[in-house]
Amino acid sequence: MINYPPKILIAFGEAVDENNKFLYWLMKNGYPELAALANAIHTNQEALQWLLKHNYPHFAALSQAIYDDKKAYFWLKKHNYNFLLAICDASHEDQKAIDWLRKNELEIFIVISSKIKKCRKRKLDDLNDYHKLR
Repeated sequence: MINYPPKILIAFGEAVDENNKFLYWLMKNGYPELAALANAIHTNQEALQWLLKHNYPHFAALSQAIYDDKKAYFWLKKHNYNFLLAICDASHEDQKAIDWLRKNELEIFIVISSKIKKCRKRKLDDLNDYHKLR
């Protein structure tokens, strides 16, 4: 994830923030894996399956680890996806992870982690809201 150009990472952050304009832009401009990751973070199961089918298991695991899936978190750890673990941990406000990102001049991922945190909170609030249950 670290190798994407800043413009693409900004678009990804906006897609995580549920801005569909950027989500579709990513899909149409050669970054369907980031669009799928954003959708998987939004708890879209089709996007999660797409990531697995198209050889992005690390992004699938990240999307699940964000929601406290221990198996996904330990899969990332086992396969040395330390950077993705830092994003996950930062999205849970782990100060050590945030400091590591800052120390390595990866502030854009602090912003992305913050957007993931907000998305996660919205999704969990929706799941717990009786009025939004179908």
